[in-house]
Amino acid sequence: MTTTPLVLDPIKTKHRAMWALGNYDAVATEVVADVGARLVDAARSGPGQHVLDVAAGSGSASLPAARSGAHVVATDLTPELLETGRQRATAQGLDIEWAEADAEHLPYPDESFDTVLSAIGVMFAPFHQPVADELTRVTKRGGTIALANWTPEGFIGQMFAAMKPYAAPPPPGASPGPLWGTEAHVGELLGDRVSSLTATREICDVDRFATGAEFRDFFKTYYGPTIAAYRNIADDPTKVAELDETLADLGDRYLDGGHMPWEYLVVVATKA
Repeated sequence: MTTTPLVLDPIKTKHRAMWALGNYDAVATEVVADVGARLVDAARSGPGQHVLDVAAGSGSASLPAARSGAHVVATDLTPELLETGRQRATAQGLDIEWAEADAEHLPYPDESFDTVLSAIGVMFAPFHQPVADELTRVTKRGGTIALANWTPEGFIGQMFAAMKPYAAPPPPGASPGPLWGTEAHVGELLGDRVSSLTATREICDVDRFATGAEFRDFFKTYYGPTIAAYRNIADDPTKVAELDETLADLGDRYLDGGHMPWEYLVVVATKA
């Protein structure tokens, strides 16, 4: 069952359209599939729990949470990703509720869920504090908030830094997504609404690419933010060539024996 289609402001409409570009599910399943399952393990999701996956995409955390026996609701801005997740869950015999929702305005009452998850999802919402407010609001007292986010220093954080000169400027007041990959920032966002918070830096071992150019071409084809950056400079061949070289070089620097270490931060907090 899905909610009524959202009415979004221009910023959110643009954001949703960006994540519908390409095929993010290919990135989630072929490149970073381990992150969602690792987050579910860290959150200790299990039978009888009510779990909300925010900015769930096509379900990289929702599906393993459902396999753990939890009752799962998966929300995202992008209906195309939700439909992919819905089809995959049906094929696997998993009962998950999929719903369009804005992470800044979750359509659920206070203290509705035992566990609230987001696997490299809410970090891409442009305004961080309203999202953190919603994550804590819908979590039960004593419940768990569990997040996995790319770090600024890690590969994806460096990729976004490399793309920044070529991408359209963010909306006024927006914060960089990889800030969610720093313990201090997440701690400040959640504040005294949590009674404990642990943060662990972990590595997603990516073995999908043999060269930096192969990584670049995959992301140019499938990853919404990269596609959007290239569209922004499409009329300037010099800048396109510069970004091509920049992303290929970044990939080559991180490649070691066919493996690329992509660092992310796992945060597990208990609501006070």
